[in-house]
Amino acid sequence: MQDENLTTWLPRLAMHGGPRFLQIADALQAAVVDGSLKPGDRLPPQRQLATQLAVDLTTITRAYDEARRRNLLEGRGARGTYVAAPKVELTSILDLSMNTPPPPDGVDFDDLLKQGLSQVLMRADPELLMTYHLAGGSDSDRKAGARWLQPMFGDLDPRQLVVCPGAQAAIAASILALTQPGDVILAEPTTYPGLRAAAAQFGRHLVAVAADKHGMVPEMLEQACRLHQPGLVFLNPTLQNPTAVTMPARRRQELAGIVQRCNVRIVEDDPYWLLADAPPPPIASFAPEQVYYISTLSKCLTPGLRVAFVLIRDAQERERFLAALRSFALMVAPLTAALATQWILDGSADGLMDGIRNEARLRHRMARDILAGRYSGAGDGLHVWLELPAYWNSSQLARAADSEGIAVTPAEAFATGGGSVNAIRISLGSIKDRGRLRAGLQRLSQLLARRPESFSTAVV
Repeated sequence: MQDENLTTWLPRLAMHGGPRFLQIADALQAAVVDGSLKPGDRLPPQRQLATQLAVDLTTITRAYDEARRRNLLEGRGARGTYVAAPKVELTSILDLSMNTPPPPDGVDFDDLLKQGLSQVLMRADPELLMTYHLAGGSDSDRKAGARWLQPMFGDLDPRQLVVCPGAQAAIAASILALTQPGDVILAEPTTYPGLRAAAAQFGRHLVAVAADKHGMVPEMLEQACRLHQPGLVFLNPTLQNPTAVTMPARRRQELAGIVQRCNVRIVEDDPYWLLADAPPPPIASFAPEQVYYISTLSKCLTPGLRVAFVLIRDAQERERFLAALRSFALMVAPLTAALATQWILDGSADGLMDGIRNEARLRHRMARDILAGRYSGAGDGLHVWLELPAYWNSSQLARAADSEGIAVTPAEAFATGGGSVNAIRISLGSIKDRGRLRAGLQRLSQLLARRPESFSTAVV
């Protein structure tokens, strides 16, 4: 495209139409979609376009950067900027299997990331961001952790917190700190697969304790504690992964009382508390000395931060946990920890989380409308636990879905033993585009309505 043809796609910048750089990027995208701009067309130099639109050069630079992020443009050095050829999709898989936060509408994540890193680099010594740190986090990181956990516990002493490189590391360190090889770990019949993996790797035995619609059954927990003398009890009480059950406050109190009487520790993995609608207080608030409480940023903000906060009230147990953590993970990456701290303390984390929470609820409404009578979600969180009609079993349904380009997680992936529910977990956040999510849910709904056929794998 020659510079003199500028007016064929230029937008009319609206005063209240949102950030101007996004208006320009949206206009570029619309022009590519309708064919006004074609692959190989040359765009005008940024200064020329800034003059044409009566905006500053920074606005055009940000617009071009956003268009490149959307794979609309490509730079060719001194020759200029051109409309990019469309990327070839090598796979059409619709991933409903990975529990990640959905991209929030109206939040410019790229800009948030750039601004956060800019603030970190401006305020911190770069050398300190690239060297070894003691495990457990800096004073600033622990203060940020106390701020993050304030909705659950109110004011906390930051010294009671440990900063970990993700919840999986925190779970592994808890197992090493609280148990010995051969010990029993109690969990619900369906639970987080990362617990299963860590227990197997460390030579611990996972034993299922019966659960009902409110979570682990207190009488069965007490019986299992006396029978097995477990090293710890693992619970995920809020929007449980995978069942999406939120344990009511009374049940939490009952379980807390049992572990106090039996002198057993609970590892409370609570990644979804901040996404839930009016969740009860954590179990750790009912038995502060008995519970290791884990809260990760991966499910509320973004997995790439790899930061989790662990609340351990007892100083000696905290040191034991830190020693276990140091055996396989010396520290959180200082740069990502500093970014997490910056976002939490300047309020960016709250804004991002609000956007993710709203987007997740919108996606739950979509799932409820499409899956109709099969939907049994809570209306919040990142996933739905879908019980299947009798003519499907979960592994069979997962294979059938895969053959139609849809990835879901069968119940077997979460089973702790003694059989599993005939269900699948559907994750609503991993598909960025709502239109593609809708298409995946509709295709899945159609598959569920059909009776299974014979599925075979080609051999080549």
